[in-house]
Amino acid sequence: MKRRITTYPMAQRQNLVKLADFGRLPAAGYSIKPFLDALPGIHSGTTFRQIVAAMATARRAGRPVVLGMGAHVIKCGLAPFLIALIEKKGLTALALNGAGSIHDFELAAFGETSEDVAKELKAGRFGCVEETGAWMGEAVSAGAAAGQGLGEALYRYIDARPDRFPHRETSLLWQCGRLGVPCSVHVAIGTDFIHLHPACDGAALGATTFRDFELFCDQVEQLDHGVYWNLGSAVLLPEVFLKAVSRAHNLGRTLEGMTTVNTDQIMHYRALTNVVKRPSLGVGAGFHLTGHHELLVPLISLALLEDLPPC
Repeated sequence: MKRRITTYPMAQRQNLVKLADFGRLPAAGYSIKPFLDALPGIHSGTTFRQIVAAMATARRAGRPVVLGMGAHVIKCGLAPFLIALIEKKGLTALALNGAGSIHDFELAAFGETSEDVAKELKAGRFGCVEETGAWMGEAVSAGAAAGQGLGEALYRYIDARPDRFPHRETSLLWQCGRLGVPCSVHVAIGTDFIHLHPACDGAALGATTFRDFELFCDQVEQLDHGVYWNLGSAVLLPEVFLKAVSRAHNLGRTLEGMTTVNTDQIMHYRALTNVVKRPSLGVGAGFHLTGHHELLVPLISLALLEDLPPC
């Protein structure tokens, strides 16, 4: 039986990440091409160009570019660049982990996110904010009852409450839903603080995130001559991607010509093995770039935006 925790209001929580500090796209007319042309054609300079070229080639040919990303990317203030790619059809599907959906949800509602864990943990307050757990629990339960996936359930909840979510234009969940771009949320039970909240229904959470796994598998099945980009997920999404690749092959898809890309601040075993190496072996190519999200994501995004065909 779930033991009820004591919650407290968001107004009392000190947050470390605020929308005011997020990255911004440069003014219209800006070109990143001179900078890219100045990069050396050696090692990562070559890899960077190959990654952007693979994504641009895929989109020009009408093939998918699917992004799977960890939560830290959102906390680094990079949603504006990813939203621009979604709007310009540079990304055709998005996959988040549970924490990513939480940060996105909180930013849409409050314009800030990411509590001070070290400070709140011993005080018995970490993960115990009322609104996030209550509202997301309500969204998940409604979504499960309606037969929705978790990403769709959260989008519909945000979309139906503009007064509660005054910053929803910054939300990847909301923008994907608004533009009809598949957005799946992949939850590992017990890893997200909303699982502590009395409003969290494990059955509803499991049902909605499982539907999103099937949605994600459907996107991966279409990745022949497309691109899968793993951005800042060290364990969860590389494992989910590998299972989706296995299902695709089991159902007779070859994934011929698929390109896999991993970018992260450090190199991790699962991302390197289960994204870059194994899935593309014998059918396509795999690339890895090590670097801080707040530098690599704007560079890749701006380069790709400049190379995409007109919408």
